[in-house]
Amino acid sequence: MQPIYILNGPNLNRLGKREPEIYGHTTLNEVESMCRKASSHYPVVFRQSGYEGQLVEWIHEAIDEPAAAIIINPAGLTFSSIPILDALKMFPGPIIELHISNIHRREDIYHKSLVSRIATAVIAGLGPTGYRTAVEAALNLIEDTSH
Repeated sequence: MQPIYILNGPNLNRLGKREPEIYGHTTLNEVESMCRKASSHYPVVFRQSGYEGQLVEWIHEAIDEPAAAIIINPAGLTFSSIPILDALKMFPGPIIELHISNIHRREDIYHKSLVSRIATAVIAGLGPTGYRTAVEAALNLIEDTSH
């Protein structure tokens, strides 16, 4: 069975500690557990890196695997990474862009996502539980494309 790739960008390893008034107190390990529980019978590849090139390599891996879907929270790279955008363009399956905070209610610099240009869907502002919502949405999209 093809896995669901859940990729996390810079500083998300600091969840639970970094700006809890924006991102909450849930840790990335707790987010991973939530995702694995929500994934039903689909395997989950859950990763985090502060390095753009590493995220690009994991997207390439998801293409070659192939993965059933990609859920990506590129964090600060959302607004600046052409390489992530270009790598995601090559992925043939559902792509869900995820943000813990509502990026549209934040400072102007957070309003223009490059990833949204290629994403199948965007989830923002649901806090860490947005990950569970993203997994459920990915499962629905996978099922829709398999029929």
